[in-house]
Amino acid sequence: MAETGFASFNTTVDKTNRILRQIEEAYGWPKELRNMSYAALRAVLHQLRDRLTVEEIAHLGAQLPMLVRGIYYEGWDPSRVPVKMDRDEFLARVRHEFPYTVEGGTEPLVRTVLRALSPHVSEGEWEDIKSTVPRDLAALLP
Repeated sequence: MAETGFASFNTTVDKTNRILRQIEEAYGWPKELRNMSYAALRAVLHQLRDRLTVEEIAHLGAQLPMLVRGIYYEGWDPSRVPVKMDRDEFLARVRHEFPYTVEGGTEPLVRTVLRALSPHVSEGEWEDIKSTVPRDLAALLP
């Protein structure tokens, strides 16, 4: 664990590293490719965020580890959400923001990232999110 001298910071760095490691392990990426796991996390978080209402964005953000929450909100413009998109548009937007090619394509990448986040998000919150997005997109969620 990285030592920052502040317990809350140490905890969020540790939680974020565990999320990134889970993504890396799913793809067999070494730690030296941390930029790829970070890019995957960022791309999925941003597209999910942009698809949700402001209220749902806040509810999900409140459950994320502090550092991941910062990634989630980075560049957010509340006046531009929700962006209406179905599953195919969502995957295309993730593919556009994630500059790497991965085995299996974008859908398994999205599922991997969301699975890595799921221990930090309540089942009830996932259900709330599923109820606000198109059914085909909801099928990607944990």
